[in-house]
Order: sequence, then C-alpha cells, then structure tokens
Amino acid sequence: MGLNLPLHGNERLGRVVERIDRSVRLSTLWSASNVTAIDRMHINDHGPVHIKIITNIALKLLRLLVEGGVVPSVVTDYHLDAEDAEVIVCLACALHDIGHVIHRHRHEELSLILAPPLIQEFLEGIYPEKEETILEGEVLHAIHAHRRDILPLTVEAGVVKIADALDMESGRARIPFTTGKASIHSVSAMAIKKVLLAKGEERPVKIHIKMSNSAGIFQLDNLLREKLKRSGIDPYFEVTGEVVGEEKKIVERYTIE
Repeated sequence: MGLNLPLHGNERLGRVVERIDRSVRLSTLWSASNVTAIDRMHINDHGPVHIKIITNIALKLLRLLVEGGVVPSVVTDYHLDAEDAEVIVCLACALHDIGHVIHRHRHEELSLILAPPLIQEFLEGIYPEKEETILEGEVLHAIHAHRRDILPLTVEAGVVKIADALDMESGRARIPFTTGKASIHSVSAMAIKKVLLAKGEERPVKIHIKMSNSAGIFQLDNLLREKLKRSGIDPYFEVTGEVVGEEKKIVERYTIE
C-alpha cells in the first residue's frame, strides 16, 4: 500500500517515499505488527492503514507549523532545511510502530532495534554520510519520543507524537469495540466523526474534532490533551470539538461482569 503523500516539490521526500513503497521488508513488518495488535491482542490497527493516516497527518501538521513561522529543529540545530524535516517526519511515522512484531509492551524501544537498517536503506545515496547520520538520529529520536511518558526534544518528534494521537476517527475504534470490549476508550473513540486540520486563528494550527456523541470529549480531554501537553510543541495548537447533528447513541446497555 502506497503512502500517497502530497510531495509539494520535495524531491528528497519523493525518493524516500518510493523506497518505502517498494520495501517488502517494511510492508511485512507493518502486516506482522497487526498480527500482534489485532489478532493476538484484539486492539486497534497499528499496521499499514494507521501508518498511511498518521504520515499524511504529520506532514500536514509540519507544513502548517512552518507556514505559521515555527522552525523545524533540524533547521535550527543542524542548518538543514524544512524539506529535510519532512523526510524525518515521514520516516519516523513509517517506522514508529514496527516493534509490535516483537511485542506491544515497550514497542517504541523495540522499534529502535528494527529501524536503523531500514533508515539507512531509505536514505542511502540521497544524502551525504554526515547528513544521513544526522537524519537517522533525528528519526530514531522521534520514534523513541512517541512513547507516552517521553518528552520530545524536537519539533519533528512532537509532530509525530501528535499525529499518532490524531488517528482517532470512529472507524479506527471498530476492531476493539466489535470484539466486545465496550469501554470509555472504545465508546469515546466511536464518537469521533472527523478530524480536521487547518491554519489556526491565533496559533499556527487548529485541530477541530467533529463528534457524533459527547462521549468523544474523553478522547479530547484525556487522551489528546495528554499527548499535546507532552509533545513539546503544544503552544502552537488550538483544539476545538463539537457534536454535529443529532446525538447518536453508541451503547444500548452496559453490564459489569
């Protein structure tokens, strides 16, 4: 499955995406991650669909931030450019969950074991050795920092962390919900109808969440708020949510067993 990213003239990103799309090893790791997540643990998708969604979200977030005057860390610290930041974000999104093939527990750190040879393969010949090494470190940092309790030290890692949290539209919760695991997590996730990203009115980025049921507030107030607060870039975001249309009933009856 191709990532289908809008390249906006970024040739280096285009070459990296071509290599990602052709990689049998990576596509196998994505599929195998879902064997762990869906088949064995009965949680939601952490495979190719999740990757495609969050990579597109992350790229849009990064571009909105740059448009709003936020300078990517690889520009500030290494004097590279915003197009290189896009490559970092793309690779980190593509590789952040592959540790699931080993285990869900501490999968962020397990991803760090599997990611380096893939990063090197995808960057080889596109960058000189020095720049390739810098980008590899930045990608690994973003993978590590998507863990809930790790504070990102770069704009790019913060973008990946927030993008990961924004894969929350209702269809993304159907797997745990339909396997009988009705909880505040699955019910509130089912209430999220649409996630919209746009230029903010007072801050660079506005995240607007459309909900079919007010239970979706849990996703915003508990889960998204936490990821934002621990992203290192939360001052650049404004978040709104609204229930659209007639409020939809999600659960008919709930029993504690």
